[in-house]
Amino acid sequence: MNPSPWTKLHLHAMHELSIAMSIVEMAEEEAAQRGAPQVNAIHLKLGKLAGVVKGALLSAYELACEGTSLAGSRLVIEEVPIVVYCSTCLAPRTLPSMQCFACPECNNPVSEVLQGRELQVVALEINE
Repeated sequence: MNPSPWTKLHLHAMHELSIAMSIVEMAEEEAAQRGAPQVNAIHLKLGKLAGVVKGALLSAYELACEGTSLAGSRLVIEEVPIVVYCSTCLAPRTLPSMQCFACPECNNPVSEVLQGRELQVVALEINE
């Protein structure tokens, strides 16, 4: 039995909401450890292969912040491109699309991903 498009959308949104809730929890803990009363922004690196939809995560973040000390804060997302290592060219290459895992210079298939899977909080902007 195939799930309906609505079910797929709902499950995908739940995935981003659980990620957003984890980010909020982590930021609250870090701010508490530093004695910071307010987090203004969270900076996140998001790779194209992370399996997370940027727009859905931004919406989920707003929802996850409601009723917390992070209400009103921003989630700043830096999108990370897919960079692979081409064993033919002996060099890292940025893929123009995740649909084709071939070196954009020599067109040989590539499998070693150097970056693009990130889902990493890299900084908090806090008021101390």
